[in-house]
Amino acid sequence: MAQPELGLRFQRRFLAARQLRSFPWPELEQNLRTAPDSALLVDILHKQVSRAAPASLTLEKEVTQGTVGVHRPVRCLNFARGQEIATTAANQKNREEKSKAETILHPLCVKYPPSTKYRRCFLTELIKKHESTAAEPLDELYDTLADILNEEESTHCYKNYFLPTGESVTLSESVAIISGGTTGLVTWDAALHLAEWAIENSAVFSNRTVLELGSGIGFTGIAICKTCNPKTYIFSDYHPCVLKQLTENIRLNGFVLEPETTCRIQTESQGQEAEATDYQKPKLIVAELDWGSVTEKQLLDLQPDVIVAADVVYDPEIILALIGMLQKLSTFRAGRKPPEVYIAFTIRNPDTYHLFQDELDKVGIGWQIIPAHSNSIFLYDVQPNVTILQLFI
Repeated sequence: MAQPELGLRFQRRFLAARQLRSFPWPELEQNLRTAPDSALLVDILHKQVSRAAPASLTLEKEVTQGTVGVHRPVRCLNFARGQEIATTAANQKNREEKSKAETILHPLCVKYPPSTKYRRCFLTELIKKHESTAAEPLDELYDTLADILNEEESTHCYKNYFLPTGESVTLSESVAIISGGTTGLVTWDAALHLAEWAIENSAVFSNRTVLELGSGIGFTGIAICKTCNPKTYIFSDYHPCVLKQLTENIRLNGFVLEPETTCRIQTESQGQEAEATDYQKPKLIVAELDWGSVTEKQLLDLQPDVIVAADVVYDPEIILALIGMLQKLSTFRAGRKPPEVYIAFTIRNPDTYHLFQDELDKVGIGWQIIPAHSNSIFLYDVQPNVTILQLFI
């Protein structure tokens, strides 16, 4: 029973491209020592890597493929041992066929893999652990690594995050933290944290109009739209590269934007097909919002019931612009009651955090700390110091 669970733990970390040190490597090594037929390794490999080559039974001493330099271990085998391996391989094949639809043909593995560099490092580590045990040599490991070594590096990669519903949020992200002059092309921990809280408190969003400030590439909003049933969700940001990537990710997750939104924000399809989904789809809008120059008409058109934002409190200038934006949203609400506001942020510098609280106090915006939520849905490299504030504007 432990093996499938271990394989799924590897799968979740791999698809979300978590740091390799967070993987349960010691448990894998222990399992390989107690079950040297490599069945677990085959299961893990198929759950991670988008490749479906059958395991080879070729008995070779050493192989180096082309110029990629993949060296296989020496295998000196007698006939009886060969028969034993053949029997083991047949058993492995049966297990593989049962899990084929879930693993080898899983769209997240086939269509949306992590970066080439990440997959290469993962496979290298997997081979090291495999070779450190008495597990039976597995040709598929070396074949897969050879293929990946021949791939070209890309400036973008995919990350996939599983939701409690069994669905996933799939994002195309930059492989660099800073790209195109912005940090908005990657997903930050506060976005994961806010989404976890939202899923646990879905009634806050159900059948309501939600405005997200600083949506980035869309993780929080897409997760809320897939799990919390909002009536309308308005993604917003300002940087053109971020808006382009945001729009692509919304479509990648099976949503259709309002026609006026897709016209306003020009994107280039990269041949990605939206996944079919059965949930009730909200009305989705992407808005280009500059907090400093937003107009009264823009604000009157929004009219949100709920406002959310993740990781927008990290710089004094941005803090002042954010508070100014919230004041405007409070002023131009056409007689409606003030929206509920929830801001999540990682406390990297306590001085910046206290500045945000002080500036809120100065303009008369009340605030309270939301108690930590109990669920932990998404995987973190390091447990972040994230706080969620509810603001009263």
